[in-house]
Amino acid sequence: MDFLKRLGFYLVGMSIGIVFLTMFLKKKSDETGVYFCYLPNCRTLKDIRSKSMYYSEEAKQKLKEFQLDSTDVTYILTEGNVDFGNSDTKSVPCKTYIIEAERKENQYTFTVENCREKATIQKVAAQ
Repeated sequence: MDFLKRLGFYLVGMSIGIVFLTMFLKKKSDETGVYFCYLPNCRTLKDIRSKSMYYSEEAKQKLKEFQLDSTDVTYILTEGNVDFGNSDTKSVPCKTYIIEAERKENQYTFTVENCREKATIQKVAAQ
């Protein structure tokens, strides 16, 4: 066989394999609720969501003022963007992250203190 035929067979087989692999992984992730996080933003938010969540008194007042409930907080901690430039990622024992997200036609900024055992929302701001 010449090179072009072998390359064609290889590409056809590889594309069929990729299609089956994506279908299999998508089905598996939908059933178990697991998804793959490789980027720093996704990994940070997933780590924060995996811990017990606490709220400072200031954050509780602001959440009531902005009429945000637990589903809004969960959405922001899932779909938000971590501002690593303004976050304190080197502090010990707790790191402080600035998370920004748009919800209910407003831009919200959460300041989250991420410790080993728990995560605490310190401040909530709207723009």
